[in-house]
Amino acid sequence: MEPTPPKPHINVDYFEDLTGDLTPAEDPSSTSIGDKIRDLRNEKGLSLIELSRLTGFEVELLSNIEKKEFQPQLGTIIRLSKALDGAFSSLVAGSGDKLYSITRRDDQKVISRSTSQKSMKPLYTYKSLAPEVKGRHMEALMVELEDDPDEDLSVHDGEEFIYVIRGTVQVHVGEETFYLLAGDSIYYLSTTPHLIAGKNGKATILAVLYEG
Repeated sequence: MEPTPPKPHINVDYFEDLTGDLTPAEDPSSTSIGDKIRDLRNEKGLSLIELSRLTGFEVELLSNIEKKEFQPQLGTIIRLSKALDGAFSSLVAGSGDKLYSITRRDDQKVISRSTSQKSMKPLYTYKSLAPEVKGRHMEALMVELEDDPDEDLSVHDGEEFIYVIRGTVQVHVGEETFYLLAGDSIYYLSTTPHLIAGKNGKATILAVLYEG
């Protein structure tokens, strides 16, 4: 009888195989984020100027988001959802109606993309991993990162956990800068100014965001 070969240890390559390609042929459904923000603002009876005062964002930026000329980062969406008393998860991936969510690899869908505010360069592509759970307070995302030459910092409520699956990730947290490789992770409070970006090309991470 042939001896049974030992089971291999789980390694980063295994997780790489699960992610697939984050760039779909079709446009992401997240192009409606601007519509959702505009609808929430109108429901509250707020003008763009009033929303600007509540969030600290420039009126021009808010207008560009609503017109879908600028795709906001998740931190920007979180601040807008707080100001508008809307659920962040609903704005990003939908409200859901189930007690649990199983997302198969082939069922992962791009739900958002973001661009740099200065250069309009693509920065992130997001896939939601638990869009169907009702009333969730965390958002689990597979994210493909690009380089961010503008180094747009983000500050918002909540907490974040990042696990690197592929590539090199540049992380600024407060006054410190780190470079994370596949298998590395970081946890931080989102109220600290932070930046997550690819380094020397694309990188893929698992991101778990708690709204706070």
